[in-house]
Amino acid sequence: MSYIAGINAATQRTDLNEILSQIFHIAPPQFDPTTGTARFGYGLDGRLFTEILEFPRGIDPEKSRSDAFVKLLGLTAIVLGVSYFKLKAPLAIEIEGIPLTAAERDFVIDVYENGLGEFYARNNLIRFGRLVLEAPEAPGPAPGAVTLEDRTLLPIGGGKDSLVSVELLKAAGVDFTPFAVNPKGPILGCVEAIDKPALYVRRTLDAEMIRLSGQPGFYNGHVPSTAINSMIAALCALLFGYNRIVLSNERSASEGNVVFDGREANHQYSKSLEFETRIAAVLAGATGGALTYFSLLRPYSEARIAELFARETRYDHVFSSCNRNFRLSGHDGPLWCGECPKCHFVFLILAPVMQKDRLVSIFKRNLLAERQHEASFRELTGLAGQKPWECVGEILEAAACLHVLTGRPEWAGDAIVAALRDDLLAQYGEPVLLEAMRELMTDSPDHHVPAELAARIATHAL
Repeated sequence: MSYIAGINAATQRTDLNEILSQIFHIAPPQFDPTTGTARFGYGLDGRLFTEILEFPRGIDPEKSRSDAFVKLLGLTAIVLGVSYFKLKAPLAIEIEGIPLTAAERDFVIDVYENGLGEFYARNNLIRFGRLVLEAPEAPGPAPGAVTLEDRTLLPIGGGKDSLVSVELLKAAGVDFTPFAVNPKGPILGCVEAIDKPALYVRRTLDAEMIRLSGQPGFYNGHVPSTAINSMIAALCALLFGYNRIVLSNERSASEGNVVFDGREANHQYSKSLEFETRIAAVLAGATGGALTYFSLLRPYSEARIAELFARETRYDHVFSSCNRNFRLSGHDGPLWCGECPKCHFVFLILAPVMQKDRLVSIFKRNLLAERQHEASFRELTGLAGQKPWECVGEILEAAACLHVLTGRPEWAGDAIVAALRDDLLAQYGEPVLLEAMRELMTDSPDHHVPAELAARIATHAL
């Protein structure tokens, strides 16, 4: 399809000359196995950008020359490109020298549409169904199966979820290697507590892209980081011999935030079950079925994960889910800011399953006693506004957890609990809140965890 034909079919409200002057270009990536360095080039608005990934040394050059690795390197280049695309968010994407199958084209469009759904919504950009992708068609049959060792690569984000996966895998007798991109602060602290050798990749974004983001004439906003890190993990799996990547995304990640441009925009889209299904199929197709990808925690709610996390104390003072402190200090500062919706949500779901003094010692303060944050808790529980643009659980989940606290003497008198108690009952009714809590502690059958592994971890999760 030509750009002009595709664009005319996609929109009648945008000036064609403006669209054609802004084509996002993705160049063929380069990889040097002797240094473990991958380079990715992009062009937009007359500017060239380069992103660099640095993998551990000791790579077998033959592995980097396999059809599967070349295929995944190209797909990684495309997914990493969202960080540069969003500077102008044009309607046309031109991919050079990276042949795509029909399924891979659909995957790319999904990443650039739904993966950037929050970005479009918050910048009021109409893009769904309008992006035009030009890329060479993949010739011949798909790559044959590659040989990968029966090993697990486990991304560690520094929060509670991946640590629950650690304990479940240990209990099931499954060996694994912790993995992270640009590890800092709580990621390093968690890996030290896990006490297993880790595999790290250094990612360097183009400095000019960072400078331009949010400047006049350029956009800024959320990108699908889980999709990006998953593609980087896939490259590591092929280079170092792992046949599975195990994520730690819970079922509530599939709940969106708002409906925008006729579609649900989800801050956590690349953590959702829908995206997991898509990327798993693409990774399997690129490797002849050798590489599998699934989330171990998909059957669980955030409340259920909190209950599992509370069973182990060794991570209490090394984990953090606070994205605000990560942005401000690279997570080399305090683990929790105590001011953001993510801090409030994690505190809220841990409160029903953890001793109060233990929880307060983790956060260094009682967030449910701070009346100034009432508006945040109202958003989390669906009493006001929309679900925050954060990796938080379902609205009814937060409401049910807070309702539980209204019946706990140690929590009932705290400012937030007391202030929201009657409004929760008025909006939802106690039967709904009680049933929601029961359902939150019931495992969902909607997941891709292999049956044999699911059975092995089930006994530990009881």
